[in-house]
Amino acid sequence: MIKVGIIGATGYAGAEIVRILMGHPQAEIVWYGSRSFAGDKYESIYRNMFKIVDAKCMDEDMDKLSGEADVIFTATPQGLCASLVNEEILSKVKIIDLSADFRLKDVAVYEEWYKLEHKAPSYIEEAVYGLCEINRKDIAGARIVANPGCYTTCSILTAYPLVKEGLIDVDSLIIDAMSGVSGAGRGAKVANLYCEVNESAKPYGVANHRHTPEIEEQLGYAAGRKLLLNFTPHLVPMNRGILVTEYAKLTSKDGVLPTYEEIAAVYEKYYKDEHFIRLLNKGEYPETRWVETSNYVDIGFEIDRRTGRIIMMGALDNLVKGAAGQAVQNMNILFGLPENTGLDLVPAFP
Repeated sequence: MIKVGIIGATGYAGAEIVRILMGHPQAEIVWYGSRSFAGDKYESIYRNMFKIVDAKCMDEDMDKLSGEADVIFTATPQGLCASLVNEEILSKVKIIDLSADFRLKDVAVYEEWYKLEHKAPSYIEEAVYGLCEINRKDIAGARIVANPGCYTTCSILTAYPLVKEGLIDVDSLIIDAMSGVSGAGRGAKVANLYCEVNESAKPYGVANHRHTPEIEEQLGYAAGRKLLLNFTPHLVPMNRGILVTEYAKLTSKDGVLPTYEEIAAVYEKYYKDEHFIRLLNKGEYPETRWVETSNYVDIGFEIDRRTGRIIMMGALDNLVKGAAGQAVQNMNILFGLPENTGLDLVPAFP
């Protein structure tokens, strides 16, 4: 059995890791870490775990935890994981960090966008960006896995094959995205109160959302050069889900745009064997309700020949494939298990 420690087990992403691992045949949670609820029974915080989890929350002592676990999930705010990690810990345990501490390779970019001094820059280069469908070979031998963000996972996977194959002009790429309220975390904020969110939708982080450089960096690797793009997130009144709509100019060959079938063949080339990516049929578009509580990503597209643009669309559950599910998928890769172990979660509806 893989012994698992979770620091941040009482946040939404941490609680989702707990829920998923309750059904994982090869994992045992040995540490439910929570700064806010240390000493409290876990089931008293999440009553869905009543008679399921009979354990008390512990602190965030990563040094002690590293001697008891094989892998540590850090589902914590930016800055915490980097402040705790050291060589002694990494000699004993693998870390899957759900914050942004090790996602960006340029420490100056991290500090600019997150307004934090990075506490462990020496580990940035070795950390592997944990987008499983793209980096699984590098993930397998990693000591630190930087679990991608929810917006970024959906945005990158939706466009990646076309960027990689040069079928779109990346300088024209625009990404609009919508998220459920759970994406903002469990902390009490006036802007996330029911009356503030219900019956409304709003853009936020316009032209400065901190997931922007993460998307640019990863799609830049696919394009083979640095790129800039517009990313605009929106908050919508639902608990879970990410929906992205991406627009870009198609590249033409001798003045002729690629056909729907040619584009579909490129998506098939990259994703036909991916267990958790579902490519939709022509005329079908992703909806968040069909991926809720699952680790699936649904992707569809439409070509607008009038404007020479392609509209790419993707949907996922922000707490599963956008956070906890992807983290468990990374754990499975690290320990040589089939990626879908404990993750064949059928989407719940309604």
